Amino acid sequence: MADALELDLVEISPKAEPPVCRITDYQKFLYQQKRKQKELKSKAVKVVVKEIRFGPNTDDHDYNFKLKHAEKFLSEGAKVKAYVFFKGRSILFKEQGEILLLRFAQDLEEFGKVEQLPKLEGKRMIIFLSPKKGKK
Repeated sequence: MADALELDLVEISPKAEPPVCRITDYQKFLYQQKRKQKELKSKAVKVVVKEIRFGPNTDDHDYNFKLKHAEKFLSEGAKVKAYVFFKGRSILFKEQGEILLLRFAQDLEEFGKVEQLPKLEGKRMIIFLSPKKGKK
């Protein structure tokens, strides 16, 4: 029947009992499949990660300024990666950096939740915050 119509016999569902086939133009079938895949991909949620950098001796004004930015990022639905960068001998202030990050997480408690507690990786101490579902 497919040859008589000058079309292709396309197997739609090979695992069904009996297998499902359709008489259609194969190129058109492939095009429609690609379009469906592209549509699904565009509807997928893209995770945005915003970074905020602190020094171990960050002052209150700078801290509050960065806190406001983090609130905005979380309310927009982006994840926040805050880190304290230790330069040279400032690695001696590890505890101070950890206190700063924990204070940061506590101040953002109503906007987001802590995904990963402060962890030292090389010269950086990193904390991840993700937005709360209700906020948007």
